[in-house]
Amino acid sequence: MRNKTQKFLVVDDHPLVRHGFALSVGEIHPDAEVVEAGSLGEALDVVERSDDLTLVLFDLNMGERAGRDGVRRMVEALGDTPLLVISGSDEVADIIDSVRMGAKGYILKTSSTEVLEHAIKLALTGETFLPLPRAVLAGNVASEPQRQTGQILDRLTDRQRDVFQLLLAGHSNKEIARELGVLEGTVKVHVRAIMQKLGVRNRTQVAVVAARSGCFPDEV
Repeated sequence: MRNKTQKFLVVDDHPLVRHGFALSVGEIHPDAEVVEAGSLGEALDVVERSDDLTLVLFDLNMGERAGRDGVRRMVEALGDTPLLVISGSDEVADIIDSVRMGAKGYILKTSSTEVLEHAIKLALTGETFLPLPRAVLAGNVASEPQRQTGQILDRLTDRQRDVFQLLLAGHSNKEIARELGVLEGTVKVHVRAIMQKLGVRNRTQVAVVAARSGCFPDEV
């Protein structure tokens, strides 16, 4: 049986940016169909006409605040099809708001093709990619969370801290297992324990707690 062709939609009101992302997606998935839309209306029309979309890249700041409303409307229209936000903003509030609205990831427009590929891979496996490097977010967190950082890490074992840092860097369980030299099942146990200790239910909520507390990976 022939595999179904993947179909990606790139939505951005700047033609050069939009086409650049479309070309990058084409490089990552050379056999996929890549469709472009320059407005929310065009994007919704594509969604309405297509029942086979694989993933959508959507500009958060399209038409100023219209981008945020667009994310909500697109997520609602897409159902189970994942949406990744693309944006030039590295504000932590924008990142957190995007995942709260249902995005499966947040990609900075300054990111490399490798980052885009990683984010797409995570989204297609049901996970969420968040850019939470210290260099991006350190300036956006008040001094109070610095105290909370220690409180969070104090709840974790040494191995759980290792998993926690790699989880915040956007790595999948399989990648964390490979990095730490342990079984993927062991990583899943650690991730569940981390969630229980932080009082959250999923990886996205772990990232939100970390963002609010000033607790980020040591490296980008």
